[in-house]
Amino acid sequence: MNNPLWLDGSLYPDMEAPSGLDSLSEQVDFIARLCAAWDFGFLPNTDTVAEVRKSEWKNAIDACRLLTSPAYHLLRRWQGLPRLEYLGQQLAYIRDDPCLNHV
Repeated sequence: MNNPLWLDGSLYPDMEAPSGLDSLSEQVDFIARLCAAWDFGFLPNTDTVAEVRKSEWKNAIDACRLLTSPAYHLLRRWQGLPRLEYLGQQLAYIRDDPCLNHV
């Protein structure tokens, strides 16, 4: 299989990485895998970030609905989608950081 450079095969430890993501369900699955890895500290490469920032990903990102994922909410913001309630853990050392307003 000849995967595009942005399609990170390491996001598919349970199966062979697809050669492309043609359907909405394949794109949603990719977004879920990407956000899960990102939330655990595995940063995407720049080609992947550039790809998912394209407007073609807007429907897949909106459909994914990973409300507990900080990475997912960032993708929504990049796509200009309406904000949704974050249902993830609120960490006090971040929430109460007086410098957070300056970031």
